Amino acid sequence: MKNEAKIGVIGGSGLYEIDGMTEVKKARVKTPFGNPSDAITIGSLGETRIAFLPRHGKGHRISPSELPVRANIYALKSLGVEWIISISAVGSLQEEIHPVDLVIPDQLIDRTKSRVNTFFSQGLVAHVAFADPFCPVLSDILYQAALEQGARVHKGGICVVIEGPQFSTKAESNLYRSWGASIIGMTALPEAKLAREAEICYATVACVTDYDCWHQTEESVMVEMIVNNLLRNITTAKNIIRTTSDRIPQQRECSCAQALKDVLITAPNKIPAWVKRDLGLLIGKYTT
Repeated sequence: MKNEAKIGVIGGSGLYEIDGMTEVKKARVKTPFGNPSDAITIGSLGETRIAFLPRHGKGHRISPSELPVRANIYALKSLGVEWIISISAVGSLQEEIHPVDLVIPDQLIDRTKSRVNTFFSQGLVAHVAFADPFCPVLSDILYQAALEQGARVHKGGICVVIEGPQFSTKAESNLYRSWGASIIGMTALPEAKLAREAEICYATVACVTDYDCWHQTEESVMVEMIVNNLLRNITTAKNIIRTTSDRIPQQRECSCAQALKDVLITAPNKIPAWVKRDLGLLIGKYTT
């Protein structure tokens, strides 16, 4: 199924489909890491082929801690995806970032606890650079597209990723604020790490749904509030996706495209055959 789509979109809470796609078909992709969250919808937005995957599955049935992230990223890679636009719901950790604002973060802090965050284990060691976790090229395109949609959007910022599914305590929320973090969510990791290992450009449009529980004058975080505010941003997010899809460069010149170059530590003749088979899609050009 290689080269089915160049751009992948992973839709978070509230975004389960993209309107206006033509020549649509569904792909149920099997991977060495199990099944993805749901069938992947492949279609055209204008002249560009898009592969859309609802992160939590249709009907929002998969918890953040249970997401089959390796299968999701591997499946998109197998379809030829080189760029992933992630849409996610987040809480604000700063007064100036209001509910219904958008944020294009440029940094991450990992506070997850129980998630597999690498493709490389069981006989293959790789140390991939992750100093800048989001693709700067894709992030810039998303930011400009958001501005053109008239969105109140913040460029840059630190996203704290927590395990969930519970929200933070006030003590935790204030700790993250003291670190200078901008927003808090549950799904950017290990997604961003695995996308980097798969040499896919990855960036996030973070839809702010609430002030996290640190805020003294706002009501407590409630699921109904989150969903209502997120739905207000869904139309904007879809328009950003359409605009961005027309502006993706034909050739990638960022470091994301060669993230595995010179980082596979294990000697090729020591990599188990089954690992070479399962990860051939990712490492084949470096081990043959």
